[in-house]
Amino acid sequence: MTRLRRGHYNLSSRAIRGNHDIMSKASAPTTARWTRRKDARPAELLAAALDIFVEKGYAATRLDDVARRAGVSKGTLYLYYDGKESLFKAVIRTGLIPAIQRGEQVFDEHLGTMTELLEKIIFGWWESVGTSQLSGIPKLMFAEAKNFPELAEFYYQEVISRGYGLVQRVLVEGRQRGEFVEVDPRYGTRLVLAPLVFLLLWRHSFSACEPQPIDPEAFLRLHLTLVLDGLRVGPRTPVAAGSAAS
Repeated sequence: MTRLRRGHYNLSSRAIRGNHDIMSKASAPTTARWTRRKDARPAELLAAALDIFVEKGYAATRLDDVARRAGVSKGTLYLYYDGKESLFKAVIRTGLIPAIQRGEQVFDEHLGTMTELLEKIIFGWWESVGTSQLSGIPKLMFAEAKNFPELAEFYYQEVISRGYGLVQRVLVEGRQRGEFVEVDPRYGTRLVLAPLVFLLLWRHSFSACEPQPIDPEAFLRLHLTLVLDGLRVGPRTPVAAGSAAS
């Protein structure tokens, strides 16, 4: 009996050790998956928030909907963001602000003409924002700015003023180099950017009603041709076809 019990004990010990090894091996990837999941949550929450903000607008967006879309609880969302306003600001700061920063970097590193630089900035903005879900944010802000003045002020300072500032630097630099004629840089900046804003608004409103959708690249190419013909000193030539910014 003793031998049988000893043998039984030894067998059980081996089984326990084997199970422990199995559990240890199984828990490692589970832990890794959990860590990756936890690290990915802010990005998942921001992606879900962006979708719902664009779909419903700021006022109608509920944090419960954002959490559900991201596949987490509302309590988990509050671990990262203390409310809808901070969530919206995070969407802007992680989505639109980097696009502006890339434009500012392009300005600082550019070695060619201001005509080429303006092309890079306009097409670069469209490629990074206009073709993504972020393109719905301007429509949201136009619609709800008066109802949320603090949010509007935040957006103006963080996005609009920096975008205006970037294009204005191009116009001023072009004038100083003798490439552009003299224009009021405040109004010139708005005229350069207005058609871009129109495209963003149109994409999220009446584009579905058109029998023949607008080709954004062709639209922006023609826009730049008209703008640069008005700005350029000396002979006026169209913007070279297919020279979208890289």
